Amino acid sequence: MRKAFLQLHAAVLLAGFTGVLGRLITLNEGLLVWYRLLISSITLWVLFFFRKKIVRISFAELSKIVGVGFIAALHWVTFYGSIKYANVSVALVCFSSIGFFTAICEPLIFRKRINIRELLLGLLVIGGIYIIFRFDPQYKVGIIIGIVSALLGSLFPIFNRSFLQRHAPETVTLYELTGGFVSLSVIMPFYLRLFPPIYLFPTSSDFVWLLVLSWFCTVLAFQLSMSALRKISAFTVNLSYNLEPVYGILLAFAIYNENQQLGRSFYIGLSVIMLAVILQMINVYREK
Repeated sequence: MRKAFLQLHAAVLLAGFTGVLGRLITLNEGLLVWYRLLISSITLWVLFFFRKKIVRISFAELSKIVGVGFIAALHWVTFYGSIKYANVSVALVCFSSIGFFTAICEPLIFRKRINIRELLLGLLVIGGIYIIFRFDPQYKVGIIIGIVSALLGSLFPIFNRSFLQRHAPETVTLYELTGGFVSLSVIMPFYLRLFPPIYLFPTSSDFVWLLVLSWFCTVLAFQLSMSALRKISAFTVNLSYNLEPVYGILLAFAIYNENQQLGRSFYIGLSVIMLAVILQMINVYREK
């Protein structure tokens, strides 16, 4: 269990860099995710080929994993869209509502009883986001997109937990990221028509940051998170990812001086969210 928690928080730390990198990369959100998945998928296929970890699975299983990969791709597109329409800090705070959606979606999907304690902690996070939404209306569009991203983000760890009972983390990661890339490629022409980009190809600096985003914040973080899911519930994984805003916001303050753009309501809302995270961590450690 201790190893799983270390893997999980290493993945969260790496994920904390994704928001900052999303602002550094000047591509629009759809192309950013498309290039991220392209580089990540190629890297995994080459890496697993030489390590002989490519495993064939049935078409039925492959279809399910590809579907979840598409959900993950949409989650990333909306996450970076939230950054573009608001800023890194607001997008990361909205991401915290993933715990609330998990508390609802996981019991509905697996037909289990809703855990009232988890639901209340999730509602506490929603309350923190509402405080920011209520008093900082200039971020309204970014907040709405960020909440949609959190809903999508709550789904693929839930499904992954069942996949990991039958397949190795490497297999799920490989087919999921590849499925996300293929699915996003299919809809990309329609997406670019609706949201025309300034340019299609990354600049030299964009390419460097895309490599960092793909290799460290995607491939490595994804596998660490998958391994942790074998021992830890999807809700705990998702709520632990609420620490991602802490790392990401501190980086955004240091690099972009976003603390000068945010009012008192942001910090009040963030404090409420952190209270929910702390309470859940205490609850998990007491139970285990």
